[in-house]
This record gives sequence, C-alpha cells and structure tokens, in this order.
Amino acid sequence: MDLDNKMFTIKQPNEIIFGVNTAKNYSFSNKSLIITSKGSEKRGWLEYLGINDFFIYDNVVPNPPITITDNIISEFKDEEIDCVIGIGGGSSMDVAKFVGHKLKKKKILIPTTFGSGSEVTRIAVLTVNGKKTSFHDDQMFADIAIVDPYFIKNTPEKIIKDSAIDACAQCSEAYDSKNGNEYTRFLCKNAFSILEDAIINNKYERLPLGSLITGLGFGNSSTTLGHALSYVFSNEGYSHGHALAFTTLAAHKFNESVFEKRFERIVKKLKFERIFLKEELENVVETILSDKKHLDNNPKLVSSEDIKHILKDFKM
Repeated sequence: MDLDNKMFTIKQPNEIIFGVNTAKNYSFSNKSLIITSKGSEKRGWLEYLGINDFFIYDNVVPNPPITITDNIISEFKDEEIDCVIGIGGGSSMDVAKFVGHKLKKKKILIPTTFGSGSEVTRIAVLTVNGKKTSFHDDQMFADIAIVDPYFIKNTPEKIIKDSAIDACAQCSEAYDSKNGNEYTRFLCKNAFSILEDAIINNKYERLPLGSLITGLGFGNSSTTLGHALSYVFSNEGYSHGHALAFTTLAAHKFNESVFEKRFERIVKKLKFERIFLKEELENVVETILSDKKHLDNNPKLVSSEDIKHILKDFKM
C-alpha cells in the first residue's frame, strides 16, 4: 500500500482516564446533572462517585427513545448546571452525550458495563418511531471519559456476556470496514485479542481495557453489516449483544472475515441461545438496506437478495 497517498483522520475524547478507582478519585462538580438508569443508587454508583449535591435523571431504559432526551432537556434546561455525567451502560451514556451536546454542557462519561465503547465515540443510538437510529456528531464526544474497572465487580453474568460480545462484534466488524485504516485496524486487532483472552479464559477483569480500545477503533472506522442486521432483532426485543452474537457471525461468514472462526468460538463459549426473526423478510429488507451508515462501509456490496438469504437462517 502506498502510505504517502493514504489519508485518514482520528478523533477521540480530549481526555481518557483508565484504572481502578479513577471514578472514585475524580473531583466532580457539585453542579452536575447525572443521567443514569434505575437502580444506580441502590448499586452504590452515586456514593462511589462522591458527589454531594447534584441533579439527577435516573429513568434511562434500554434502547432509549429519543423522547427521553426531550424530557430531560425540558426539565433541566433552566437549571444552573456545569456538566452532564452519564454513568451506566451504553444507553445511559448515549442519552447523556446527546443531552450534553444539546445543552452545550461539558460531558463526562463513565461506563459501568464494558462493551458499547460509547464513552469514547461520537455516536448516540436512540429509538425513533420504534426503530433504533444512530446519530453521529463530533459535538457528542465526551470531554472526559473515565473507564474504571471497579464497576465490573458484581455485574450479572448476562450483562457481562452481552457487553463482551458487543465489543467483539464492534472491533471485528470495524477491522473489516472499508472506512478503516492502519491505526484503526491496529486498535481493533489488539482489542479483539484482549477480549478473546478475557472471555475464553474467564479473565473478565480484562474486558474494560478491551472495550475501551474497541471504542477507539470502531469509533474511527464504523461497524458494518452485522450491526445493520442486528437492529431488526433489537426492535423485536432481543438485547443488542444477544442479537450481535448471531448477526455479526452471519456477516463475518458473508464477508469471509479473518475473525469468523474466532468469533464463532466466542459465541459458543458464551452459550447464547439462538435468535429468531418474527417479522416477514420482505418487511425488514428495506429497513436494513436503508442503514447506509453501516452498509456503505461493509467490505462487500450487499443486495436485497443477500439480506434475504442471510435472514432465512433466522426464520422459525
């Protein structure tokens, strides 16, 4: 490859802080708006952060509808707030970065699950009219991302599985992406190896690092067919990671990815139950084909017949 003629741009948060107890030891403003999900206080997350006085919205749900962001903005737009803190899984961080951008406030993102990589990307995934939709904007980058492996302690097995396979899907799809480059492929390749070792050898404490590096890789190159396929299953109620376990594997087979066999081994190790599509094929093909953000970066051209052929394996 002629590197002199190869051009690419790398973007990421201004500051990334990684390590055990980094969230506990950070000095947060008391004029913060915390965006999180139900149970965050019960799990001790807020006490761990050590913020004495704050505003809070703690009703983020999985696959959050965009109306949640409208409600938060309406409720807090006139309050004296220094920054927006998103703490939780990918959904909480997606809502926090979207709201922080709209309110023009400093954004601090703290993942408590390790798979979405949302803390270091410019992407927020929200549900619009019942369909998962990804929003891309440089203004949604966190000002500070704090990745503290402390939060993986006591995480339920199902959440760990969903998060881990999400990260594996993202870095392996992004490695194959047409929008990738030497830098992103270096990150994605190493992220996958870290995640693979963590999953196969039950070293879950390594997942936060693998997820972080994954986010930096795919955030600069995009995921592909596997994610485009996954959203129709998420719309039917499957968790994002559960759907990706099978849609990314199907995409890797279609794309003849170098990660196909390794990814399949991880899916088998995590013992995911098969997923099935209830909707008629004709009704979802156009939805998938319209997902240009993912399909334009797929290494192989994808036709409607290709999608039908892939999805036939998921019909009961």
